[in-house]
Amino acid sequence: NTQTKSSQPLKLEKEKPIKISEVNINAENRLSTPNQEFNQVLGGGLVEGSVILLGGEPGIGKSTLSLQLALELDQKVLYVSGEESNSQIKLRAQRINPKSENCLLYNETDSQEIVATAKELQPELIIIDSIQTLHSPFIEASTGSISQIRESSSELIKFAKTTNTPLIIIGHINKEGHIAGPKILEHMVDVVLQFEGDRHHNYRILRAKKNRFGSTHELGVFEMVHNGLREVQNPSEILMNHSSSDLSGTAIASTLEGIRPMMVEIQALVSTAVYGTPQRSTTGFNIKRLNMLLAVLEKRLGFKLGAKDVFLNLTGGIKLEDPAIDLAVISAILSSDLD
Repeated sequence: NTQTKSSQPLKLEKEKPIKISEVNINAENRLSTPNQEFNQVLGGGLVEGSVILLGGEPGIGKSTLSLQLALELDQKVLYVSGEESNSQIKLRAQRINPKSENCLLYNETDSQEIVATAKELQPELIIIDSIQTLHSPFIEASTGSISQIRESSSELIKFAKTTNTPLIIIGHINKEGHIAGPKILEHMVDVVLQFEGDRHHNYRILRAKKNRFGSTHELGVFEMVHNGLREVQNPSEILMNHSSSDLSGTAIASTLEGIRPMMVEIQALVSTAVYGTPQRSTTGFNIKRLNMLLAVLEKRLGFKLGAKDVFLNLTGGIKLEDPAIDLAVISAILSSDLD
């Protein structure tokens, strides 16, 4: 029966219970990539046998980031694409790194064929673009359905774990901003990365939402340029708008993301509400937190902001949850209100 055959785990050496005091701790072997921002988010590179789920909105640059990794690595990489033809990928690859000899393109959507090819080629890294296009011959369901995504993923993850091959899976985002497909997909993988940003701006932020091999507080900053994604080592250069230093409604905040200090410019616009009901709008800042800060200013400090429109923006398209920037937010709002 093919159904039971597919779900049987690959036979490994039989494990026996062991005292926790007798367990040897071995440092994970990591494959360091030439992309330092990517390494930093992962906690030092790709761990052998680790499975990484990379999510993001359409057009944000998930495929570009993955292809850039595949082209820059000196090791053999199997890049499986179910969305674009080899010639489309080649056109993008020529802009990023036309001299790469180690990247193998494979246009396939059958998960069993991909596993068989990977066994034969034994690559150092496998990239799947994207999980929504794959199907398993063991499941009679349409491509992209929950059961197909779950089965295809489990077959690939099983191969990655038994051969110690790192695996990067690209996943699409639904309307709510979550990775499309079953929530169990995020539990099956070791690392969940989110690629954020506004497709109309050049800057992108890579965050780890889950990481079994490192911190989830690190982030990587990239700039989309004509030949791929440029690493931004000093994010303050994009997060500060130097030309507006003498204008009202701006304040500079210092924040810490992981071990990286960053200077962020906060821009506020406060004006009298024209239509009676005041508007509250934020970009990159929690709107509920803004309402609370405005209520404190109104009740405790006597600033009459209840009838004012308040618009708040964090430069560079970054989202921050750090409560330490509250003072800068208040300063920007009062600066704009009093002009």
